[in-house]
Amino acid sequence: MSDPIAARPAPDRAGIRVICNDHSGRNSREAEAIDRAMAVLGPEAELCHVKGRDIAETARAAVRDGYGTVVAAGGDGTIMAVASALNGSDCALGVLPLGTFNFFARGYGIPEDPEGAAKVIAAGHSRSIDLGAVNGRLFLNNASIGVYPAILKERETVYRRWGRRRIAAHWSVLKTFWRFTRPLKVEIEVEGQRRRFRTPLVFAARSAFQLDHFGLQGADCIRQGGFAVFVAPDEGRMGLLSDAVRLAVKQMRLGEDFELICADRLVIHVKRRRQLVACDGEKFAMDGPLEFEMVRNAFRIIVPDAAGEAAA
Repeated sequence: MSDPIAARPAPDRAGIRVICNDHSGRNSREAEAIDRAMAVLGPEAELCHVKGRDIAETARAAVRDGYGTVVAAGGDGTIMAVASALNGSDCALGVLPLGTFNFFARGYGIPEDPEGAAKVIAAGHSRSIDLGAVNGRLFLNNASIGVYPAILKERETVYRRWGRRRIAAHWSVLKTFWRFTRPLKVEIEVEGQRRRFRTPLVFAARSAFQLDHFGLQGADCIRQGGFAVFVAPDEGRMGLLSDAVRLAVKQMRLGEDFELICADRLVIHVKRRRQLVACDGEKFAMDGPLEFEMVRNAFRIIVPDAAGEAAA
């Protein structure tokens, strides 16, 4: 987990630093979106184009330099990097969503159009939020092991060929499900009790909006301050393909297509010492066991005023 940052007292903070993932601004549509947002934010906002691995350090520098708001311009991976850097500081997070799905922004009612998102940031209404963490790494929407990290790897190839489109993302899911043949053997520990599973996917969700979007149960687990953990049965590639279809038409069945575990802390014991973990669309190699916990009041996020207490 990120260490709290020594920072100036909140009353001394002013100004906005917008951190744009250089990858996110490469096409003309996204470059135009950033320009339109900056026009709304005005001259007090500073724009920084940085490469992916430099995002977190640029955000930490903004905290040290006394900025009041740090804006993540990009997809959920970019937002996650900035959010991790702000953990424990008194600096507020603004979001300019430029990703494929933008589940985090949409979950807090933040508009996907650039002017709308910029107006929310300029208004400055904020609220404190809780985040999930796995082995100390924060995540916004979800963290998982198994087939989903493989999907992300395939998605990178598809995006390079066809661009960052939602239909391309769905196609990468189908391709990966068809090729996936190696389920995991895991033990999931909750409150000292262990259960064994043979599964292609363990998916820990923290976005009630994302679950509602796909018609999945478990949103109440999240609204009560914990994780909704989905464990898929080992049914082979045809079972995975069937699940993909049911997910697309919002007809996933509790007890048949997945098992649901609600917890605010859990440990996943895996056979391999190193396990590939997907967090908000990014992949990380982590040493087992994988410890999931909630980070309370991680930082403040700027939201539309009406959504300040309603977001999940």
